[in-house]
Amino acid sequence: MNSKIFGFLVILLIISIIPTIDAQISFGEKASQKSVEIVINSVGDVHVKHVISKTDLPKQVELIYGTVSNLSVTNEKGEEKQFSVIGDNAGILIFPSDNNSIVEYDLDHAISKKDNVWTWSFRYLETTSFILPEEADLIFANERPIYLDEKKGITCHGCQMILEYSINEPKIYQNIKWEDKEFLVEIRSHSNIDGFVFDQPTKSITFDVSEKNRFVTTIIPLELLWGPYAVFLDDEKIYFNQYINNGTHVWLNIRPETTGEVTIIGTTVVPEFPIIAPLAMGFLIIVITPLIRKVNLR
Repeated sequence: MNSKIFGFLVILLIISIIPTIDAQISFGEKASQKSVEIVINSVGDVHVKHVISKTDLPKQVELIYGTVSNLSVTNEKGEEKQFSVIGDNAGILIFPSDNNSIVEYDLDHAISKKDNVWTWSFRYLETTSFILPEEADLIFANERPIYLDEKKGITCHGCQMILEYSINEPKIYQNIKWEDKEFLVEIRSHSNIDGFVFDQPTKSITFDVSEKNRFVTTIIPLELLWGPYAVFLDDEKIYFNQYINNGTHVWLNIRPETTGEVTIIGTTVVPEFPIIAPLAMGFLIIVITPLIRKVNLR
């Protein structure tokens, strides 16, 4: 009798410890997730919240990769629920429930800071919403700029991206006077910007960047310099993003790999600016605005 009891206890013990041994073991079907939300604060702390649909069977929830802490599972009333950890916090098994389940945890050291830029190499195939710090109004997803303005964040579908952003990025303003008009050009960057020149005859703006691999965003009044644009670093043409055009200003973004002189060349310049141009931009606003609200990155 004692040997039978001992054997049963050994089997029970093995079953209880398997989830912490092999992260590849699956104990249930994949859970249906109603939402996944990531909140990032101004010092890089990350909090994750999954809302899991009610289920009649045990379901498996994959956690976002990283160092998981403060893991909890509750129902919609905030009451704690039992769960089982799979692997080294790679996922959890939640048990049948008549209500939605709320899975929450922190991800320690998920985001790193270098040269004043916070960076996260992120991958999670469920639709995920990112709530960014209030101070970060301009972010980059795979180096594609997204201006948040008054929006709190982005939604990423089937997401695999390098997320980058700065807190309180320095802004440099250049006031340009032409005849009886004044134009304000804004440059946002953690690189030093020197030697700013607007040259009307060559339809160009030039300035020097003293640090490499830094994002540089130039906000240009359309009435001053109209596109299409070309951007050069010294004498070499470089890639740039033109991602916002609100009918009065255009945002151009570059990330020079070396230091040097940046030249932005347009095709129409003050006082050649066509009167009908703002009407044309009204159409573009309708087309591109939805892309800013939801980002589809793979």
